[in-house]
Amino acid sequence: MELRQLRYFVAIVDHGSLSRAARVLHIAQPALTQQIRQLEEELGAQLLHRSAQGVMSTDAGKIFYEHAQAILKQVGDAKWAVAQSNDKPSGTVALGVPQSVSSALALPLLTAVREHYPEISLQLTEELSGSLIEQLKSGRINLAVLFDDGQLGAFSTTPLVEEQMMFITRADSQFAPKGKTISLAKATQAPLILPGLQHGVRPRIEGIVRAAGLSIPHVIDINSVAILRSAIMADLGATILPVAPVLPEINLGQMKAYAISGADISRTIALCSSRNIPLTNAAAAVKRLVLRTSHDLCSRGQWPGASTIA
Repeated sequence: MELRQLRYFVAIVDHGSLSRAARVLHIAQPALTQQIRQLEEELGAQLLHRSAQGVMSTDAGKIFYEHAQAILKQVGDAKWAVAQSNDKPSGTVALGVPQSVSSALALPLLTAVREHYPEISLQLTEELSGSLIEQLKSGRINLAVLFDDGQLGAFSTTPLVEEQMMFITRADSQFAPKGKTISLAKATQAPLILPGLQHGVRPRIEGIVRAAGLSIPHVIDINSVAILRSAIMADLGATILPVAPVLPEINLGQMKAYAISGADISRTIALCSSRNIPLTNAAAAVKRLVLRTSHDLCSRGQWPGASTIA
């Protein structure tokens, strides 16, 4: 198996066509077809399904595609690690950020990288936490911002911030409390729009509710931050989340956040990297900048509800 075969295979999948991939790769299509055939023979599995509509990955091809991407990225990182200098890091760094954190962190971080490290190309990936964990394990991303639910032992972790979760409604919602706070008992009686059980924030909320001898009778499960925002704006219910996912709406006065009295509901956010794959100089520089940017946002009050962890 050769690296060029991996590059060829990834290009075909990305472009969905042998002919388009051949043009991009500057290789004759028959030669490209022969290389993929040799790759399939070595692996003992068909990777691509060819039809009149184009080329699609088989089930085996989808699995191999993820590994091929990870291998090619690590080879690229290794080249950059050797070539770049410590005082002027350069190269591509892939950072994964959960949907519920990107509103607070993504834009300030992009601005900071452009200002301090113009030679670094930062690739931000906004995904659900479970997907980011898998990408970090496989080496497809260098760093990931994850929720520390006690299950991050496979990674090298650095705590970033502690985020308080609040009761959030539309500004003129029928579910809004009369004061500035709401008790946990009253908050759980409203229809709650929450992420699914596979997300770390949901088990955390439900665990605290059970510990208080309460339950959540009415739940609307939504795994998309965008749809969750729309559901709140339609006044279908309220939510218990950190402010970051709805920060634009809070700043515009479209939503309001209320502290939950009688309960300490928070989550710890950590910056994670692989224990097995060393960081390039560029990735290490971005790691330092994530820590600095998070601290600055908290100290200036631009990440509401979040406090820096020493």
